[in-house]
Amino acid sequence: MENINNVTEFVFWGLSENLEVEEVCFVVFSFFYTVILLGNLLIMLTVYTGNLFKSPMYFFLNYLSFVDICYSSVTAPKMIVDLLAKSKTISYEGCMLQLFGVHFFGCTEIFILTVMAYDRYVAICRPLHYMTIMDRDKCNKMLLGTWVGGFLHSIIQVALVVQLPFCGPNEIDHYFCDVHPVLKLACTDTYVVGVVVTANSGTIALGSFVILLISYTVILVSLRKQSPDGRHKALSTCGSHIAVVVIFFGPCTFMYMRPDTTFSEDKMVAVFYTIITPMLNPLIYTMRNAEVKTAMKKLWVRKVFSEANDK
Repeated sequence: MENINNVTEFVFWGLSENLEVEEVCFVVFSFFYTVILLGNLLIMLTVYTGNLFKSPMYFFLNYLSFVDICYSSVTAPKMIVDLLAKSKTISYEGCMLQLFGVHFFGCTEIFILTVMAYDRYVAICRPLHYMTIMDRDKCNKMLLGTWVGGFLHSIIQVALVVQLPFCGPNEIDHYFCDVHPVLKLACTDTYVVGVVVTANSGTIALGSFVILLISYTVILVSLRKQSPDGRHKALSTCGSHIAVVVIFFGPCTFMYMRPDTTFSEDKMVAVFYTIITPMLNPLIYTMRNAEVKTAMKKLWVRKVFSEANDK
């Protein structure tokens, strides 16, 4: 039997129904999104101009910044515009594309963070074999694997939702299209789909988180054998990675490691992993990484001298 689908668009409830709150949120999130774009572009520019691309850690950091820009851009511009709009609508096709984008870039980020943890493990625990294990060919293959993994995860999520019938209502209690809020609108039993969705997202989130915990535990234990200088440098680098992992995986675990249910807090939790984390990543990596700060200073000095010579 063919699925009946009378819904051509969805209506978001947004972050708040209070106009004054929405105006404040418009200013705040416009600033946040600007910081995301500028901060992550600065990281990418620094890695490229500072000749850091040869290092596997900065090779992956560059792509993490790129994914952060893409990830936040799937939801933030639409949310910011909707904060001042009377009607917060999105077409059915646009909703499915947004759902795909959120899970594609979100899952890719999870895999990149996992690969970065592996890179730190090899660098600290097997330093003599580091350049052999993490050569450019293997880095390219691992990066390709993160994109393929993200694509497979997101295409499964979208395929599960697209085959459901939607015959009304069409109001989503969220500021973007995510699986659980959209499943609530389907006019059929979604129990089995909900279980598969949770298993798909939960396996990736929990599996990656466990791998990350094991990696950083092994790293921290092995640091006892390092010299004080080596220990301080390793802790500084790993500290920034651990901070990003906690900020990103905490909200993700709350959202996707549970049955097909929604809570009123979901929207605020989603803000953390769609906007706050991409905004904090550049700050965390630059504040706790001396090499990035040095490269940024060189970039700034080069710019100043270039302007002075032009005059």
